[in-house]
Amino acid sequence: MEQDLSREFLKVVEEAAIAAARTMGTGDRKFSDHAAVEAMRSIMDTIPMNGTIVIGEGERDEAPMLYIGEKVGKKTEPGNNYHEVDIAVDPLEGTNLCAMGAAGAITVLASSERGGLLHAPDCYMEKIIVGPSSKGAVNLDAPVKENLRSIAKRLDRGVENLVIIVLDRPRHAQLIQEIRETGARIRLIGDGDLSAGISVALRGTGVHAVMGIGGAPEGVLTAAALRCLNGEIQARLVVKDEKLAERMQQMGIKDLKRVYSTEDLAPAKNIVFAATGVTDGALLKGVRFFGDGVRTHSLVMNLSERKVRFVDTVHLANRPDIKVRF
Repeated sequence: MEQDLSREFLKVVEEAAIAAARTMGTGDRKFSDHAAVEAMRSIMDTIPMNGTIVIGEGERDEAPMLYIGEKVGKKTEPGNNYHEVDIAVDPLEGTNLCAMGAAGAITVLASSERGGLLHAPDCYMEKIIVGPSSKGAVNLDAPVKENLRSIAKRLDRGVENLVIIVLDRPRHAQLIQEIRETGARIRLIGDGDLSAGISVALRGTGVHAVMGIGGAPEGVLTAAALRCLNGEIQARLVVKDEKLAERMQQMGIKDLKRVYSTEDLAPAKNIVFAATGVTDGALLKGVRFFGDGVRTHSLVMNLSERKVRFVDTVHLANRPDIKVRF
């Protein structure tokens, strides 16, 4: 699957990023999201695959979305021999960031063989994310101070030298207070806990953990990325009401209080993860428009190949006088 489709999935996130970038700064988050969704769907429907969206964005805030259960892939006669593929998507992570022209918006998808990614609704998820050095050192149900001490011990540094990313939300007031009481430093972010989760697993970013409640789709996508990067996420779905609980059970989730590991969220043997920057961020550069075309910066990872690629692409305009600059 990976050798056949990784280039195709790169094109999906690149085109979605270009479409979203054209809406940057409009102040209309749904317009930005819609542009990314439609571009992503359009390209996916040209790919020779039998794809199913198993988890995606949009339900919580009624945004445009590739809906859970949607079939994507090249439309041909029944009985084709295309790959059976499960797909997790966030067509535009950081819709507010794109709409306001702020840093850190990206387009993302992950794919696997059937059953390789958690099938769950677009709900909230409690998470703790660490890099390879701290793998196995944390517990989602442990007190904050214990987790931070364990991370610091693994990294051979003081707790006061840790940097923890937390979404800047009222629901995290207690968590923020507990982190501050340990002496650790906090980087509050307005959006983009998926990018934050990936950065934890990359050396040199200066980030040591992500903690708090974010979106479940971002959690599954983060798990797919961390399978490729040898990081760890522990997570638990947040059940806000009986209606959501019933839907989870209908989707096959029996234990609503289960703590999921990285392998539980993304158990696949074959994972392709692809992301493209929309606006400049710590992980990826944003889309750049110039007279002779468009330039994109992407991350593509293959689990079975054990390869991580940063891809800088120039999409040339269809003109005879094109000049390519370094």
